[in-house]
Amino acid sequence: MKVRLLIIAVLVLAWSRPAGAFCGFYVSGADAPLTNDATLVVLMRDGQRTVLSMRNTYSGPPADFAMVVPVPIVLHEENVKVLPADIFKKVDQLTAPRLVEYWEQDPCMPRYPEAPSAAVQMSAAPGMVEEESSADRHRVKIEARFAVGEYDVVVLSAQDSSGLDAWLHENRYKIPDGAEPYLRPYVQMGMKFFVAKVNVAKVRFERIGNGPERAVLSPLRFHYDADDFFLPVRLGLINSGGKQDLIAVVLARGSRYEVANYDNVAIPTNLDVADGVRRQFGGFYASLFDRVVANNPRAVVTEYSWEATSCDPCPTPPLDDTELATLGADVLPDDSQNGGGFVITRLHARYGKDTLGDDLNFRPARPITGGREGMGTQAQESGGNDFQARYVIRHKWAGAVACEKPQFGIWGGPPDGHDPGTMPAVDLAFAARDVDVASLVTGQLPPGLALSKGTPMGPPRIPPSGGCAGCATAPGPEDWAMASLLGLAFVAMTRSRRKTGTSG
Repeated sequence: MKVRLLIIAVLVLAWSRPAGAFCGFYVSGADAPLTNDATLVVLMRDGQRTVLSMRNTYSGPPADFAMVVPVPIVLHEENVKVLPADIFKKVDQLTAPRLVEYWEQDPCMPRYPEAPSAAVQMSAAPGMVEEESSADRHRVKIEARFAVGEYDVVVLSAQDSSGLDAWLHENRYKIPDGAEPYLRPYVQMGMKFFVAKVNVAKVRFERIGNGPERAVLSPLRFHYDADDFFLPVRLGLINSGGKQDLIAVVLARGSRYEVANYDNVAIPTNLDVADGVRRQFGGFYASLFDRVVANNPRAVVTEYSWEATSCDPCPTPPLDDTELATLGADVLPDDSQNGGGFVITRLHARYGKDTLGDDLNFRPARPITGGREGMGTQAQESGGNDFQARYVIRHKWAGAVACEKPQFGIWGGPPDGHDPGTMPAVDLAFAARDVDVASLVTGQLPPGLALSKGTPMGPPRIPPSGGCAGCATAPGPEDWAMASLLGLAFVAMTRSRRKTGTSG
């Protein structure tokens, strides 16, 4: 249970929506809601060691805010670090669904046997005094204090929940009304409380498209040891007003990962698409994904499974040793070299209260292949992992045919040599989701698959690896009771008007 709560704690930092967040929610000092539109969580797993990294963006009033989360142990500075935001951009691009273009080669060009193309590879080239006084009065103990990036962190323990609630209010955290009953079970369990203040003056803002500016917080990374490997998702469903979206990228030695307690569905791949898709690839893919999820509501979608240090085609260079270390390889056990190189798996879930009632439990799975030239439109079991969501614009040969035995259907680069490169589908939370997919698919569809609106779609399921990979557990009253019990995890906003001398 404590291990579960640790993962819940760190994921509170990962996502929020106005009506209910992935594992918690934001409140602002000005009583205005903060919003967050996308979640990308990266988990590195080796033996019992899990390294969990998360990226967080939000939009809201320009006021200092803080996060308060329960943790099972006293986290020290060596357990927590901030990461460069670029590492998440790279992981997202490397594993994202991709659009490529091929040109039919001159059918009269002499042909010579060619060796199979290899995947591109890269080798791993003063307020403290007031806080202490307040803590003594409320039987709250400051167990640890440190700074990491723009976060000023204190780790608390408390002897009663009323005292902790009072301490948080007294130190100007605007926590939700009625929080004390949620604090109570965690205090009784002996849990600690991770409190990280953030100064917005130190945070970078960016704008995506025509949307509002969103603050980009430094990604946070935690590591811990645990037998179980899973991701909690229920807290964000308690007051959820709609669908929620999650991308979980798993890095593990020698194996891809799947969920053990929900259906595993591979996204249809290798679809030939119209030239116009280049102008709306994000919307095309988001709409395709929504169609798959609508027809498989109890499924988690596999979008990528490949060796971490290679790719073909590559939207961005693959991960090198330095980047793997950034994501957690630097804190893996000394004997972690056994088991081969890292496999990177991208799992995508979109869910609401009626479709997801349990946390996502992960387990190793057999390799799959798909999304490569000459293959079909569905994932297949294989001796190695090389599956990707890949969509192709094809340009037919338009020149003269001056030979007796032309050979059509041979594809390659553009005649003028100006290859447009590989386009990844990123920032999907901001993409249009109403694209008529059927009108844009020009080639073969998987057996039993239809994309027209209102037409059932056959499930492109991944063959179960045993256990419960092909089953799903429906949410019951006990699920929502547990979710309510765990509703403690929250993010609290400090008041913009701070007491003189209080650290920010």
